[in-house]
Amino acid sequence: MTATLISFERPMGEAYAPAPRRLLPNSLRRVQTAVLVPVKAFAAAKRRLAHAVADHDRRRLARWMADGVVTAAAPLPVFVACDDDEVAAWAEEHGATVLWGPGLGLNGAIDHGIATIAGKGFDHVIVAHGDLPLPAALPTVAEPGTVVLVPDRRRDGTNVLARPCGVTLPAEYGGGSFRRHLTAALASGAAVRVRRDPALSIDVDTVADCRHPAVAAALRAAGLPVPDAPPWNPAHR
Repeated sequence: MTATLISFERPMGEAYAPAPRRLLPNSLRRVQTAVLVPVKAFAAAKRRLAHAVADHDRRRLARWMADGVVTAAAPLPVFVACDDDEVAAWAEEHGATVLWGPGLGLNGAIDHGIATIAGKGFDHVIVAHGDLPLPAALPTVAEPGTVVLVPDRRRDGTNVLARPCGVTLPAEYGGGSFRRHLTAALASGAAVRVRRDPALSIDVDTVADCRHPAVAAALRAAGLPVPDAPPWNPAHR
C-alpha cells in the first residue's frame, strides 16, 4: 500500500496565542469520534520536577493538566485509561468512561483502550496525553480517514495521535515515539498528516517546560507555582 504524507510545519519560535474554543468540523460530525486519555496516578506524576516542585504541587499540577485535557475534549466522548482508584474517581466526576487496565503499562493500556472504543462502535479515536497544558485545539486534530500526528516541540514524543480505529497502528510510546509512530503510520497505507501545533506540541516534563511563557501564564492563572529557573529559551531542545 502507498501512504500519503501531508505535513504542515510551523516555525519553532512562533508565538502561541490562545484560540477560542471551536465547534467540531462538519466532517467529524459524520463519524463517531472518541478521545482516549491515559492518566497515571497523580501522586506518581511529574517526578522529573521533584527537585523543583513540592510533592503536593506536583499532584495539583498533574490533576490541573488532566482536567484541562478532558474539558478540552468536549463535546466528544472521553475515555480515561488508568489503574489508580483516585484517577478513576476523578474521571467519573468529569463524566468520562473509565477503562481500567492494571499492569498493562502505557502502550498496553492505549492498545486495549482503542480496541474497547472500536468495539463500542466508534470510527475514530484521538489519543492525547494528560499532561498538555494548552489543550484547547484537541478536538480539531481528528480528520476522517487520516492518521494525524502531533509531535512534541522537540519532535521526539507524540503528544496527540488521531487515527481511524480500523487502521492497524500499535502504540509505541516512550522516547522517540514520534518517529516510530510516523514510520508505522506510513506503512499502514492510510493518509498521514504531521501537524506542528504551537500549543499542542507543549507538554510538561521539566522546569523549562513550566517556564514556557504561555505555560507559565496559565500556571499563574490557575494558582499553581512556576518553578524558578533561567527564562525559557525557544531554542532550548
